[in-house]
Amino acid sequence: MRSKFDQQLSQLNKELIQMGAKCEEVIAMAAKALATGDCELAKNVAPVDKEIDQMERSIEGLCLKLLLQQQPVARDLRQISAALKMITDMERIGDQAEDIAEIVTFLGGRTGAECGPILAMAEASIEMVTQSVDAFVNRDVALAKKAIEHDDVVDDYFVKVKSSLISLIAEKPEDGEYALDLLMIAKYIERIGDHATNIAEWVVFSVTGTHKGEIL
Repeated sequence: MRSKFDQQLSQLNKELIQMGAKCEEVIAMAAKALATGDCELAKNVAPVDKEIDQMERSIEGLCLKLLLQQQPVARDLRQISAALKMITDMERIGDQAEDIAEIVTFLGGRTGAECGPILAMAEASIEMVTQSVDAFVNRDVALAKKAIEHDDVVDDYFVKVKSSLISLIAEKPEDGEYALDLLMIAKYIERIGDHATNIAEWVVFSVTGTHKGEIL
């Protein structure tokens, strides 16, 4: 019985890693579309987001099967419950990457290059997602905490983006709509950083049994 449970738990880890890789892929695509103004690339983001949605449903079903058909011990229960939380954040990362890509298609070929900090902000958020996924794969608490701390970098970039866009509007009032589009993109990038933070916090929980939100 335990052997079957261990096989299913191994399958859960495998599917989580695949979903995390898809999240990294979809953000990288959206960021590249923003950097290059490539509308065709931006349109390719939505199908990948749909794959992430399907992965979420598959993993959710596997988690429920593990909970209902088996009797997981404390450590296994932590891993399963953390997985259920993580896939919610991963699915939202996919949604926000799709939102970014959709806005890129409205920019008429313009890129984010006129607001330098936004491209750096996108790179920082990709790094956060990569760190949080790698932390899960390797059960690396130190790397998970590094990803959590990196959220401050993304937040600092958001402040710089807002300042840059205010200056842009002051210099070129006719670019007001473009600036607002970039501000929306920056907000989505900030949220991706928040979701990566959540994933990293659940990695810490799955390994240590302690979550940031708990009162000790």
